[in-house]
Amino acid sequence: MRKNSAGLLPYRITAAGVEVLLAHPGGPFWAKKDLGAWMIPKGEVGPGEAPLDAALREFTEETGFTARGPFTDLGALVQRGGKAVRIWAAQGDCDPAALRPGLFEMEWPPRSGRSASFPEIDRVAWFALAEAETRILASQRPFLQRLEARLAADGKGRNPGRSD
Repeated sequence: MRKNSAGLLPYRITAAGVEVLLAHPGGPFWAKKDLGAWMIPKGEVGPGEAPLDAALREFTEETGFTARGPFTDLGALVQRGGKAVRIWAAQGDCDPAALRPGLFEMEWPPRSGRSASFPEIDRVAWFALAEAETRILASQRPFLQRLEARLAADGKGRNPGRSD
């Protein structure tokens, strides 16, 4: 049975153009990775849970922020491992310094028998779409392109920082 994840991609429109809020995963495996490591906050859809409800729950659990609608469905993608990821976008704003991430535990250092807690997300930041495309996980890049196309169709997508 295919696993399903859902997430939320916040965006804002500034004088410089469209910016998106991306999250950098916490924990020791991601500590020294930057380009290609950022992601859209997301998580698994629980049994009987509506995907949008899961996206909102996960966004709050992982960041401490609350999202407000309306929400724009950016569709789903199936990742290499077979998991289906569905993302919604929502216009809004938040202060990255106010991040309150959830924690996870894992054995660390490996094979030590000791457990350590790490933040699910160690930081969030606003990025112009062009920069976001270099920072986000390659498997999630199509969601940025879908958001940009949707905003352009709505007449909101002018982004002076884009060259293409």
